[in-house]
Amino acid sequence: MTQVATRVLRGRLSKRYRTLTCDIPLPPRYLPSRTIGTKDTCDCRGVKFVTDLISAHDAATEKLPVASASGDDLATVALTPAHGDAPADAAPPLDGHQPLAWAPAEPAHRKKRLGLWIGLGVGAVVIGAGAASMILIAPGTTVAGIPVGWMTPGAAAEAIGNHLAETEITLTGAGGDVVLTGADLGATIDARALADEAFATRPLWNLDMWMGEPLAADIALDPAKADSALRDAVPGSFDDPVDAGVVFDAASATYVTTPSEPGTGIDVGDLTAAIIETVADGGKSLEYSGAPAEAAPAVTDEDATATAASMNTLLGTIGFYVGAERTVPVAPATVATWLKVMDDEGALRIEVDRAAIQATVDGLPALVNRAPVNAATIVDSDGRVLQEQTAGVNGRELVDTSDVAAAFATQLEGGDGVFALEVTEVPFQSVNLFRRIEVDLGSQTATLFENESVVNSWRISSGKAATPTDQGHFRVYAHLREQDMKSREPDGSITETPNVPWVTYFNGDEGFHGTYWHNDFGNPRSHGCVNMPIDVARFVYEWAPVGLEVWVHG
Repeated sequence: MTQVATRVLRGRLSKRYRTLTCDIPLPPRYLPSRTIGTKDTCDCRGVKFVTDLISAHDAATEKLPVASASGDDLATVALTPAHGDAPADAAPPLDGHQPLAWAPAEPAHRKKRLGLWIGLGVGAVVIGAGAASMILIAPGTTVAGIPVGWMTPGAAAEAIGNHLAETEITLTGAGGDVVLTGADLGATIDARALADEAFATRPLWNLDMWMGEPLAADIALDPAKADSALRDAVPGSFDDPVDAGVVFDAASATYVTTPSEPGTGIDVGDLTAAIIETVADGGKSLEYSGAPAEAAPAVTDEDATATAASMNTLLGTIGFYVGAERTVPVAPATVATWLKVMDDEGALRIEVDRAAIQATVDGLPALVNRAPVNAATIVDSDGRVLQEQTAGVNGRELVDTSDVAAAFATQLEGGDGVFALEVTEVPFQSVNLFRRIEVDLGSQTATLFENESVVNSWRISSGKAATPTDQGHFRVYAHLREQDMKSREPDGSITETPNVPWVTYFNGDEGFHGTYWHNDFGNPRSHGCVNMPIDVARFVYEWAPVGLEVWVHG
């Protein structure tokens, strides 16, 4: 067809005769009233293209003269030349057809005006044909079975949308032959995009795209609208299935499942496929059974079992963490007030109560914050370390918790129960503890000092006059949890005292120890040791490390 347009245009520019000989008939109004000659004849099998374009552009061009002709005859369109260079009666025979009668030649001045007139008309036709070829879709093009050839993209989009909306579906059987349309069911197709695609890939000017393969397209039904329309049409066919569920069981403190139950209905997906098939075959009506078909629950028992297992795993880890430490675990019963498993249109999801989480968050500072534990080292008067009394431990404090409940809720919706708390570290301090014990024989007391502050003071029983406790500066050198003791009396006899508890030696065989055989503290009673109540002796035993200074004076 492009060749035809080119030949016509070239004939107009060179003022030479050009004739289009076509093997399908032109409409009678486009047959010439006369012919003058023929040159450079070419075949065209797309006369409909030319005729339709001429019709589209009649308003901008002068109509060609018309003459009657048989529908079976070949049509010959002759362009009148500016200079007659062929005899008026030179008409070639048309094999197999009734030959056309040539009209008598006109005077030269009429031929010149006729040539100009016809040349201008054909030029307009050619311009119109070229313009139209740039805005129309190729003939034979279908989108989802809907013809859109010879249409602009806008007209094609409207045709596609109308075709789908007007498609009729007759529900048979239980449906009582109720008729619904695609519009009733919310049938949709991206008509504009498909029309634009058809024009972009198959414009009219591209002959290779004429009568091409159909363009596929997705047709969908609006699930809610289709379900509503079908329920209104055949209510007896619907018995909704029951989805499986997941609930918290307080007795077992776990999440358990509730079983599903099948129902009946009309399969919207299968109905959609039937509509697609009908439209693809060029149809606009179909029959579909409205009888009840089994409808499976959207949430199966297997779905619910998997969700319950996931929830129970979450119960084992849920809590507020500081580093790897689950500082604040959350009890299952509390979790059950936070989380519920909901059926959201056939899909199980976790619904979180943020207000319930906030109640726990409000109590976090008391459970998470801690003061630092200072490092304590026992030293002597020279600063020599005798014992590390306490290891230092940093403290911690929660930062702002105003967003914790919302952030944790988001995590829990995704199945993550491990919430990392943000804390600031409070460093510990190191302190030295200078400890010593002072025994006052005059007042019969023992006083414990730490950094020269009195820790405690008790009455004691030191050595009797015959077996006095030595005075001087000493250091603790040994500890015995319990010991059998022997003492030599002034007369040389030996006194045995079994199971003497909490012995702290500081001077040879002299030391502090518990006493169970008398309660006469405040008076000298011993053979040189410092007798104390048993609980006091134990305190001294644990408080005074090896090397602690002991000062005994009168």
